[in-house]
Amino acid sequence: MATTPPSRSFPKGFSWGTATAAHQIEGGNTNNDWWEFEHSPTSGCAESSGDGCDSWLRWEEDADLVARMGLDNYRFSVEWSRIEPAEGEISRAALLHYRRLCEGLRERGIDPVVTFHHFTTPRWLTAQGGWENPDTIERFARFCDVVAEELGDVMTWACTINEPNIVATMGWHAGMFPPGKTDKDLSYRVGANLVAGHRAAVDAIRQAAPGVPVGLTLSMTDYQAAPGGEQKLESIRQHAEDVFLDGTDGDDFLGVQVYTRMLIGPDGWAGYEPGVPVLDMGYEFYPQSLGNCLRRAADYTDAGLPLLVTENGIGTTDDAQRIDYVRQALHGVLDVIDEGIDVRGYTYWSLLDNFEWALGYRPRFGLVGVDRSTFARTPKPSAAWLASVVAANALEQ
Repeated sequence: MATTPPSRSFPKGFSWGTATAAHQIEGGNTNNDWWEFEHSPTSGCAESSGDGCDSWLRWEEDADLVARMGLDNYRFSVEWSRIEPAEGEISRAALLHYRRLCEGLRERGIDPVVTFHHFTTPRWLTAQGGWENPDTIERFARFCDVVAEELGDVMTWACTINEPNIVATMGWHAGMFPPGKTDKDLSYRVGANLVAGHRAAVDAIRQAAPGVPVGLTLSMTDYQAAPGGEQKLESIRQHAEDVFLDGTDGDDFLGVQVYTRMLIGPDGWAGYEPGVPVLDMGYEFYPQSLGNCLRRAADYTDAGLPLLVTENGIGTTDDAQRIDYVRQALHGVLDVIDEGIDVRGYTYWSLLDNFEWALGYRPRFGLVGVDRSTFARTPKPSAAWLASVVAANALEQ
């Protein structure tokens, strides 16, 4: 006689979602720094974002996909360079597009989670120094006020800046994001401006859209010390995470975004642990990293700050591996909840196979495949598997 495998339940009201970003799916975002960077022959980018997933036009298809999986929220970003194509010039058409998106999601029973800055900055602003220029803080707050005024009654959560630590590090230290600089000290100053931009954005959004929870989403890595690496680890974590976590005081939530771990030796990254699979993104398959980073976020921040997993996922062409990764990561979330940590929801990155920045369209993070010629969407088995977890609000042991 067959028996039902035992399961572990998530708390009642636990939120389930998936995520995208404007530049990675919309297509035709020609007026921002990433479009300029990906077309530079010296940037090292694999290809142009081009038409993306044609989601500027196909957003209703995307919303239907989210609904069919039974997810209760969809995290997406608004594209600053569409809404404010020139300084002080606001596109009502772009604002209304995002309003229709929010309304369409709500009609389908899906909460719109709006990210105000996801890696891209308008060209007119980068011509003035972008995030190197402290004036950008006020300009970003002004932009947030405009968007929150329009979307305040139709959005459910607001994320100010996506992974400001990655913006600063990859753009100004590693040189792999625009503007492609390799100046560590400058990256620290840019990071400070991004933290100040976040704080100004929180104030602007709260004023324009009172009652909408506002927070930051931060890229966190499960840093682990290799022999002799303890001191180096603390230094890396201080600059890569802690200065940004310090900027979340008074927020309504913290979005935790985790993909892997890094082993740190006396001189920095110590390479991969033998026998651990390395993924298309160039890092280890290590789903345990999510639980570990949630613990650290809770330990470092105010104990009362709710945590949301606003990104977690895997870039792979092996969909069975995707399911295995997410299953293990979710068991880590349940472990953390059992320990008394306030984790309110899980968001898988990403809904679609999309433009993965400097790596182009090769990495496949999506629950849904996208034909690069026709843009036809094809849900993968992982989409059906996640839908079954969501429907049960539980995970098999």
